[in-house]
Amino acid sequence: MSALHKHAPVARAQKLAFANNKLEKRLLRHTGQAITQFNMIEAGDKVMVCLSGGKDSYGLLEVLLLLRDRAPIDFDIIAVNLDQKQPDFPEHVLPEYLRAKGVPFHIEAQDTYSIVKRVIAEGKTMCSLCSRLRRGILYRVAGELGATKIALGHHRDDILGTFFLNLFYGGRLKAMPPKLVSDDGRHVVIRPLAFVEEADLVRYADLKAFPIIPCNLCGSQVNLKRQEIKRMLIEWQKRFPGRVENTFNALARVAPSHLMDANLFDFASLRASGRPDVDGDVAFDEPPCGDKDDAAANVIRFA
Repeated sequence: MSALHKHAPVARAQKLAFANNKLEKRLLRHTGQAITQFNMIEAGDKVMVCLSGGKDSYGLLEVLLLLRDRAPIDFDIIAVNLDQKQPDFPEHVLPEYLRAKGVPFHIEAQDTYSIVKRVIAEGKTMCSLCSRLRRGILYRVAGELGATKIALGHHRDDILGTFFLNLFYGGRLKAMPPKLVSDDGRHVVIRPLAFVEEADLVRYADLKAFPIIPCNLCGSQVNLKRQEIKRMLIEWQKRFPGRVENTFNALARVAPSHLMDANLFDFASLRASGRPDVDGDVAFDEPPCGDKDDAAANVIRFA
């Protein structure tokens, strides 16, 4: 065996280790950036991480644990799972995983599965009702546990998917906010993975060998509109590199005066003042792709 072939496995292992380390650093950087930019976590917070058993929530928990160890502030983490009593749900998986990691946790058992199956006709989309039931229960649990922040595992692609769902099917410019206050004003909900690509979470789940629990309630609904949007974004990523990133960055660079919502901009009161305005309408003074200096503002780099 030649020396080249002899050392090939070692070289491959080193290359893989380097790539894995780079992946984790990228996840930490993007998550930390979102937490800082939107002031998601503060000193003394008790962060309730909603753990479903899917790749996103596992990744969220893992990254927050790593960031907590490095953060200049102290905050607590508690993992919460809502056992919706789906058939064949492996109840032992999450408790065993969390005990092994030494993470405080709470399992809330509520049979929302039966409610959704009873109320929603066969073949209809279950997501809306399931989400409302789940949200109400998690808000209650957060209050009982004294959690000051509720962390959800939605990522960049979820936010973009919601944006296009609202645009195409709801006629609204609306996405998922990285941080919000619940309708009752009692809870702050955060999405620390807002800047993280789903592809990175898929790779991270493989790397960490998370014990993934599939959702049997809606997993068979392959024709959901959200899946159509997901396929569209994947196709864009292949055919038009940079388009997905530019669209996402546009969500942070909104010009209400150049849209048509009179609730966001007072068009009715606009009058010519007779005075030059250096910040006036320059919409037609620059190329379609914008000025490079302007484009650098509020841009998330995904490399």
